[in-house]
Amino acid sequence: MSRYVSFRDFDWLLLVFVLMICALGVMEIRSATMHTKFAGAQIKQMYWVAAGVGMMFVMSLVNYQALLDRIHWFYIASVGSLMAVLIFGQKYLGARRWIKMPGGNHFQPSEWVKLILILTVAKYFADKHQELSWPDFVKAGAIVGFPMLMVLAQPDLGTALTYVPIAVMGVFLGGMQWKQGFVVALLAALGIGAVFFIPRVHVLKSYQKQRLTSFIDPTLDPQGSGYQVEQSKIAVGSGGLWGGKGSQTHGAFLPVPQTDFIFAAFSEEHGFVGALGVLLLYFILLMRLTQNAQTAPDRAGTFVVMGVVAVLSFHVLVNVGMVVGFMPVTGIPLPLMSYGGSSVLFMFLALGMVMNVRMRRFVN
Repeated sequence: MSRYVSFRDFDWLLLVFVLMICALGVMEIRSATMHTKFAGAQIKQMYWVAAGVGMMFVMSLVNYQALLDRIHWFYIASVGSLMAVLIFGQKYLGARRWIKMPGGNHFQPSEWVKLILILTVAKYFADKHQELSWPDFVKAGAIVGFPMLMVLAQPDLGTALTYVPIAVMGVFLGGMQWKQGFVVALLAALGIGAVFFIPRVHVLKSYQKQRLTSFIDPTLDPQGSGYQVEQSKIAVGSGGLWGGKGSQTHGAFLPVPQTDFIFAAFSEEHGFVGALGVLLLYFILLMRLTQNAQTAPDRAGTFVVMGVVAVLSFHVLVNVGMVVGFMPVTGIPLPLMSYGGSSVLFMFLALGMVMNVRMRRFVN
């Protein structure tokens, strides 16, 4: 089937918006790291973007239906890679999340697992043509929950949370009834309450709980758990309408400005207008992806594309919300802008899968 596809059906406009966001990210990484030990990080970012574009084109040519037919093997491989991290992974700042690769680079398997989960959930729900039963919820929860628990054990709360919207999108598009949604939401609320208020429940470590609650009032511990939120809000506010000199960023007050807080650094230097422009680009990107989901050739293709939409939306919502103090600090990067090879490559692979679905919309 793949021999009939043509790059004439490739979404070139989508690629233009993606590269615009990447260019802004490279520009801000250069500015934020100019006088730090991370100086030159934008060069690596450019290499990763170039590699990501190449991988996107390759992924667009592989028949996604053939991948769905073999997804159980990919799922097993993804679980195996997470096990390898727990056993052989490189430990950094108390977390074991990376596998050291030749050349000194590090690979984070939990990022590519997102794509496997998108395909797995799409395959599961696309094959169902009746109303969802409670066993379907349990199975979907197990599909996503098992890798999620393994990532939490690394520990990596931020990446683990990004698996949740994949399951939510699956059950929503799969035909969830409002009563079922209410029960699931109630159970989720009770589970969150148990994690925070029952001392014997040790799903999260104490510092992770502090991160999830410190955004409510960061002034309670301005030099500890609330420091990042406080400095980020100062940076965003000091940007004004058109931006400033970036004293918070260049004065090393803003933590990791090239990764988790790149939106705060960008807002400080380019102001409200610049921040609004970035958000507009993300909005156009999400609308374009949704349009591709609507024109997918089959039910499975729609689920795949909307899975990508769910993950991208969650990343943007949580990262931007974290920067302005409306969301907890969870270490979730801003897609295509934040510095990091694994995150960039995953996003381009996911976009390649979207292109894969789009290029087969006229193939019978």
